[in-house]
Amino acid sequence: MTRRINVVITVPAAAFAAIAVRLVQFGIQVRQIFIKGREVSVIEIRDRLRPRLLATAALLLLIAACARGGGIYGPIEGDNRPHRGVDRARMLPIQGIDVARYQENVNFATARRDGIRFVFMKATEGKDYLDPNFPANWQRARAEGMPRGAYHFMNWCSSAADQAAWFTKMVPADADALPPVLDLEWQNGSSCKPNKNREQTLAKVRTMLEAMERHTGKLPIIYTDINFHRDILEGEPLPNMFWLRSTAAPPEQRYANRQWTFWQWTQTGVVAGVRGEVDRNAFYGSETDWQVFLNTGCDARVLGILAVSGRCAQTW
Repeated sequence: MTRRINVVITVPAAAFAAIAVRLVQFGIQVRQIFIKGREVSVIEIRDRLRPRLLATAALLLLIAACARGGGIYGPIEGDNRPHRGVDRARMLPIQGIDVARYQENVNFATARRDGIRFVFMKATEGKDYLDPNFPANWQRARAEGMPRGAYHFMNWCSSAADQAAWFTKMVPADADALPPVLDLEWQNGSSCKPNKNREQTLAKVRTMLEAMERHTGKLPIIYTDINFHRDILEGEPLPNMFWLRSTAAPPEQRYANRQWTFWQWTQTGVVAGVRGEVDRNAFYGSETDWQVFLNTGCDARVLGILAVSGRCAQTW
């Protein structure tokens, strides 16, 4: 007679798929139910001779899958290397990606069907580099109705004026585009050895932001990582929206409570229509907040403050 043992263990919802695959390989049946509003996994074991052995194996696999790698668990739908610290990001309703030449020919129609609502794409870097895929990406995203924005990667060994001129020359000031993005990171591993003087660096940043706003008519977004923010931007009052990289914890835990509009939550994302892994991003708010952003180019939470300066008034 076949015996059955049910083992009920609470696991992160995002981790369930990865854990289930591992357990099924052992012949263990797994399903999900809700108990008092919490999603839990139910492990059902049917075996004549080894129920205890299989139950032990199931428990060990669950513990290993949830605890290994400092919060990293096995691949799940949409991410090859998910971290429990960003589980909240996966639940946010407005999801997007950012792409560059590494993703080659992106099929934006397929990505949109896979739930992607926006894309930021690399356009320029320094004073003379154009991402070779930018012109095609820009037109293809527009043709598919995918909200799109261009980003410039700041080079600390070229003048801000030269970089601003290059961005202005190469990036169309399309009225239907998302606000432009200034990507601020240290160029680790580059032959460029930046002067990390805070005031001089901020002067370059402001020059570039002002030029991008003049060109597009939209307040630029600042993308940055933990190191650059700590060294240069922390505590600096700026009207710009922030797009923050944080792949192991919520941004507010890594950026001294800096208010963010976009959260880059993984670099190992998987999206239909995109070749290989891709950065995935989430917008902070609801569908209503998203429509405000699309219509004004500004974060709804500061719309009133920025409107006083004449920004955020344009409806596209």
